[in-house]
Amino acid sequence: MILKKQVYKVDKKVNPLIGILLFFISIFLLTLTLPLGFIYGIFHGLFKKGIVGLSEYLLEIAISIDQLGNVGMQHLLNVLWIKKGGYKFGNRDETISSALGRNNKLGTLTKFGSAIDQLLDLIDKNHSLNSIDYYIEPSAEIIDQLKWIHIVDQKLLAIKPAGNTKYILPGGQKEPKESDVMTLSREIKNELGIILEISSFEHLGIFEARADDNKPTILVRSTCYAAQYTGTLTIMPEVGEIFWLHYKDREKVSEVDKLIFDLLKDSGQLI
Repeated sequence: MILKKQVYKVDKKVNPLIGILLFFISIFLLTLTLPLGFIYGIFHGLFKKGIVGLSEYLLEIAISIDQLGNVGMQHLLNVLWIKKGGYKFGNRDETISSALGRNNKLGTLTKFGSAIDQLLDLIDKNHSLNSIDYYIEPSAEIIDQLKWIHIVDQKLLAIKPAGNTKYILPGGQKEPKESDVMTLSREIKNELGIILEISSFEHLGIFEARADDNKPTILVRSTCYAAQYTGTLTIMPEVGEIFWLHYKDREKVSEVDKLIFDLLKDSGQLI
């Protein structure tokens, strides 16, 4: 899995003529510069790190080619490899294997797609699942969330919104111009009236599952953090109530939160 440290914003729409022009310019420059740059890159990798440096360089190229293929073949792959309602190929920041892995998890591969996935599995065990990249360009098909994980006496803090039958973990959606810490700190302050201590933030993991109340093609990706806080936990009655959940309450949360429950249970943090 290739983890990217930067989250990109979706580009604004451009004049279609500009897109066509830039395509031909990029092809022209690629034809002129790629052979020279490739040869230099091989010797640079060998000189710096030996065979390891060469391997790293070629892996970077392989991933870039894979990303290009995900864009260039998106319409064909969306027809041949996935069922209706599957996760679409075509995100320019994602590899073919990553999109294949997401559909593997969702069970939306066609017979042809499953055959390709099994072939890759023979070459590299769980290749598509291990290739899922959680740091990809923002997409209309993915709801990007941040969650604060707070456990006391092996019970997990949750909120039951007014008029809702399910519990939710405190947090909010990512903001493109803010860091995770900034967004989550603000959301938790608004929800629970406490101040998260920035220096205590600990990344717990990224979890992804199909959204509960949206179209079947929508996924929810939750990035989870633990952190200490100052203040007193409070919530306005019109917003909801605070609850402390056990693992037995797993069926009362969303699909993505169930994955978080499983991790906390397996690690002995939740009873």
